[in-house]
Amino acid sequence: MTRKLFGTDGIRGTANLDPMTAETALKLGMAAGRHFTRGSHRHVVVIGKDTRLSGYLLEPALTAGFIAVGMDVVLLGPLPTPAVAMLTRSLRADLGVMISASHNPYQDNGIKLFGPDGFKLSDEDEAAIEHKMFNGLESYRVGSDHLGKAKRLDDAVGRYIEYAKGSFPRGLRLDGLKIVVDCANGAAYKVAPTVLWELGAEVVPVAVNPDGFNINKDCGSLHTEALRTQVVTHGAHLGIALDGDADRVVLCDEHGAIIDGDQVMGLIGASWKASGQLRGNAVVATVMSNMGLEKFLGGHGIDLHRTGVGDRYVLERMRRDGINVGGEQSGHIILSDHSTTGDGLVAALQVLAAIVDSGKPASQVLRLFDPFPQVLKNVRVSGQPETVLGEAKVKAAIAEGENRLNGSGRVLIRKSGTEPLIRVMAEGEDKPLVESVVDDIVAAIKDVAA
Repeated sequence: MTRKLFGTDGIRGTANLDPMTAETALKLGMAAGRHFTRGSHRHVVVIGKDTRLSGYLLEPALTAGFIAVGMDVVLLGPLPTPAVAMLTRSLRADLGVMISASHNPYQDNGIKLFGPDGFKLSDEDEAAIEHKMFNGLESYRVGSDHLGKAKRLDDAVGRYIEYAKGSFPRGLRLDGLKIVVDCANGAAYKVAPTVLWELGAEVVPVAVNPDGFNINKDCGSLHTEALRTQVVTHGAHLGIALDGDADRVVLCDEHGAIIDGDQVMGLIGASWKASGQLRGNAVVATVMSNMGLEKFLGGHGIDLHRTGVGDRYVLERMRRDGINVGGEQSGHIILSDHSTTGDGLVAALQVLAAIVDSGKPASQVLRLFDPFPQVLKNVRVSGQPETVLGEAKVKAAIAEGENRLNGSGRVLIRKSGTEPLIRVMAEGEDKPLVESVVDDIVAAIKDVAA
């Protein structure tokens, strides 16, 4: 079976337009509920959401779908995605659901599903659920005496706060540190400032007044201008920017300089190896992570394994090889000792632990390597990207570019999963050479696609 509704991270689209409608959510609730009804026990699903207005549309529709197939629903309200994954396991639930479009604007929304183990579903499970949505759905309804029930978990916020604090090393505190935290007017607007304050930090909260429309608007991990300004203005020691569902993080040092996920992975990988915590003697990242990270980790005797773009592929490799540190340059950091998915707040706490341990400023602790110059250009094509990439002229241009870099860099060509685009990226120590390689490959693609 193939998937049409599900993408690399659940179902996503413009709210109240197909497929992100109440009708789709109702069908998804029924199909997913049926798929995870296994055994004779009372089945339970937990549902969390971010702060988008459309959460009020999708949450009750999903709830109705689950209740219709006899599954009890526990409503969490606005909470980070990793909190939903954690509570799915903690409550011994059969399924977890997060309603969020992550870093997208409020007009979009999405639905992510977690299995009873707290991990995102496999492609096979998603395909099976999608098949049930459009085949025999009516037969899954239970009798009126077997309908599910719904209740709200009043202490969900407190449970996640304690969980996040538990990831911070015992014996350490954040006393004396001033921290700016940008919550993107999203799911972490309550929990993130509270966790930092309870650990002893002086907290400057930013974007913690969601109104249903302002999630990710000029704030959060994709829009860091406000964070940088606040860090410098307040003389803070560190800035933390989360996205709408708080599964990714971008940091800012005391000078207002942005720190990406590659530097964070390098720091955690090296510090965990030094303390004996690193498993598999490796870090997992995607093909987009900078070669500077690879070189830095290699200098510490740590391997870097690369996967396709998407945190689910990073996690699959981590689970397969027994590795406990992985993530993406964009800030999805997965620390499997603590979480089954990316957790921006938990990752930030590991960075803060390193800062406290070292007694050094963030700019020294987090500037571990100079990234190799990296150039990325998107080329829009009228035909199928696979056909264009198969043309002899394009293949020759790519091979020539790799030869010119001569082991001092790399070329990465990939097609977009959502648009008729070919993404051309190259990186290496010589920036003019890298730019020239990308330009030549782009020119070849344009000639063929014209």
